Amino acid sequence: MKRLWLLFAQAATVLLAAYFVVGTLKPQWLGRAVSSTVGTVSILEAPAPTPGTIAEGSFSAAVKRAAPAVVSINTSKTSRHPNARDPWFRFFFGDQGEQQQAGLGSGVIMSPQGYVLTNNHVVEGADEIEVLLADARRAAAKVIGTDPESDLAVLKIDLDKLPVIVLGDSDHLQVGDRVLAIGNPFGVGQTVTSGIVSALGRNQLGINTFENFIQTDAAINPGNSGGALIDVNGNLMGVNTAIYSRSGGSMGIGFAIPVSTAKQVMESIVKNGQVVRGWIGIEPGELTPELAQTFGVNTQQGVIVTGVLNGGPAAQAGIRPGDVITQVGGESIRTVSELLTRIAALAPGQASAFTLQRRGEQVQASVTPTQRPRPRQQQGR
Repeated sequence: MKRLWLLFAQAATVLLAAYFVVGTLKPQWLGRAVSSTVGTVSILEAPAPTPGTIAEGSFSAAVKRAAPAVVSINTSKTSRHPNARDPWFRFFFGDQGEQQQAGLGSGVIMSPQGYVLTNNHVVEGADEIEVLLADARRAAAKVIGTDPESDLAVLKIDLDKLPVIVLGDSDHLQVGDRVLAIGNPFGVGQTVTSGIVSALGRNQLGINTFENFIQTDAAINPGNSGGALIDVNGNLMGVNTAIYSRSGGSMGIGFAIPVSTAKQVMESIVKNGQVVRGWIGIEPGELTPELAQTFGVNTQQGVIVTGVLNGGPAAQAGIRPGDVITQVGGESIRTVSELLTRIAALAPGQASAFTLQRRGEQVQASVTPTQRPRPRQQQGR
């Protein structure tokens, strides 16, 4: 018994001595902070993390997945003073010559074929467009088509082994979901900011003809336009397009076009060279209690028709000024924005059912839309 006790005491002494030596010379083996001396200053250092581990709460995996497909876009435009050819102007101000204007923006690589999605206002009027990838490769870009009414444009670059972003489902986003914005603000280089979805379905902002924005407080600044709004898995949720600001910088109110809309616009541009939308030739207005009383309408929901184009699809279907459109294709209509979106989604040449309120009576009309005319700024392109 005495011998066993002696062996135990010796083993405990050896273990304590080993622990003391390891704790002094290699404390990181024990998961303890390192205490070292630099000159006469004692400091504490955390143990080195295990290679490949991700810090708790980090979004680095999402960024690594999406960031390679987000590009910077540099544009240049040659401008000349409108009076540059006037002899008197040249006498007083000299020969102004041509001036180069540069622009910055962002874009997202959507397919291995080199299609890049960005904002129309990023490339509008540009003479030359250059795309800079995250891996430092550069390529001249060709404009495939633009859609000013949604502020989207499709470019194409010719490069091999392009990184492509993964599209998410923006229709299932919820207010409060975490999102990240990736772009090239102020031309400083690719930057990632984080925030949440602040609101959904924002419209009537006067930014685009067709508006259905995702609002976020992730910092978006000039140069972020056309960049990616992604979820925590790195999937594309929207295309950053605008900010609300009194100073020109981010104030925590940014807007992105949902990827569901962006995908439809891109596919239509690639297929047809432009976005094909339905059009029926009416002037809609918000239904107010005063207008409802004036036209004898007994509904508080819908959009009132204030004007009808002679010979247009709506006129041919019997729609009149003063009618209130309450449903299109069986879906309820509450605002002008909803009505425009629903009509734009109609296929030209295919009749659709419209439910109207006319002087207190419900009326059904079958309207065959035509293709929506292109905006004037696109004529001749």
